[in-house]
Amino acid sequence: MNQEEIEHLFEQLKSKEITHLDVSKEDFLSFRSVLVKRPDFKHFRGIAHLGGGVTYEYLDEPRS
Repeated sequence: MNQEEIEHLFEQLKSKEITHLDVSKEDFLSFRSVLVKRPDFKHFRGIAHLGGGVTYEYLDEPRS
């Protein structure tokens, strides 16, 4: 998955078109490298799962 596709998924999450985004262990580093560059980085919460997968959610209030 390329950077533009990942950005699009994060934008869908931000606009609430989707409620969560499941990322596999294999794709995690690609998603994270795009996420940490976003100005709204602190609005995203990642919930880790056994086996290395992560589910991202968008929060209205930024985490501290």
